[in-house]
Amino acid sequence: MTEGSGSGNAMWIKALTSIPRINKQQFEKLDGITKWLIVSRAAVLIITLLTSFLIGILTYRDRVFDFKLWLLVTIGLLLAHATNNMLNDYIDWAKGVDQDNYFRNKYGTHPMVLLSKEEFWQYILVTGLSALAIGLLLFWVRGLQVLYFTLAGGFFLVFYTWPLKYIALGELSVLIVWGYLMIGAGYYTVAGVWSDYAVYAALPYSLGVSNIIFGKHIDKAFADREKGIYTLPVVLGELPSQLIILGSFIFQNVLVLVLVNQGIFGYPLLLCLLSLIYAWYNDMFSAFTNPRPKLKPKDFPDTVWPLYFVAYAFGLNRVFGSLFLLGLIMDTLL
Repeated sequence: MTEGSGSGNAMWIKALTSIPRINKQQFEKLDGITKWLIVSRAAVLIITLLTSFLIGILTYRDRVFDFKLWLLVTIGLLLAHATNNMLNDYIDWAKGVDQDNYFRNKYGTHPMVLLSKEEFWQYILVTGLSALAIGLLLFWVRGLQVLYFTLAGGFFLVFYTWPLKYIALGELSVLIVWGYLMIGAGYYTVAGVWSDYAVYAALPYSLGVSNIIFGKHIDKAFADREKGIYTLPVVLGELPSQLIILGSFIFQNVLVLVLVNQGIFGYPLLLCLLSLIYAWYNDMFSAFTNPRPKLKPKDFPDTVWPLYFVAYAFGLNRVFGSLFLLGLIMDTLL
């Protein structure tokens, strides 16, 4: 069953807020930008956009903000993330993982259903080379260190799906990429100086991003186990992995208390603690301490299922991340 092709802004909104279920005939009627949004899984790029806003706020409060460089970093990171999404889909398809009735095909139409192999590679190459071009431009502006960051980012981009995800290193890779490479290197590229404080200060948000990939891998652990993909939830078990997400979320809020107590940020950052109320109100503590339901819960959105833990983790990260940014903005202004 498909969600309908939609038209104009309506389909843009669908592509930016969900992974649309769409058939080839509907896809072919869409404009080029909407097609790219669907193929690149643009709905999850909000994670990177929030990350870039965080880089902007941290550099602004340190009086080293450069709008042009920040904008280039933002576009480059979004294109790199989109490239990783597409490579992830292509590699899993090529290895036979995403074919038949695998979990990936249940929550959104796979690009290889909509495109030929050659067409999909065009999307990957244009997006990836655009990201690389921005990386090289920033290297020209900032120097050799940015080239090292770009190469390191390229390594994780290319090898995340295979072999890192297959040997229980995918979740750690995400934490390294978001915490050190994206925020640390992004700060350096905009400011021209490295800042350990920026990496430390951004750790609460980086943990939230890692929780999202943890949640996704828990959701598909039963399918990955059959395919020989040993993500961390497959190795550790689903309940221990659920408790890791829950513990990590609580630790995010503890880190906020530490950052405020150490005087790194002011009291406005305590807005983040409202995310605990959000989690309690939405029964997330119960969700992460019980087995994943075999059938869709009655009040669970049809457009999200069979994604379950990743939906909760994504919601937590969106709320916590937004409160984190709002608290930083208020603290900076005050």
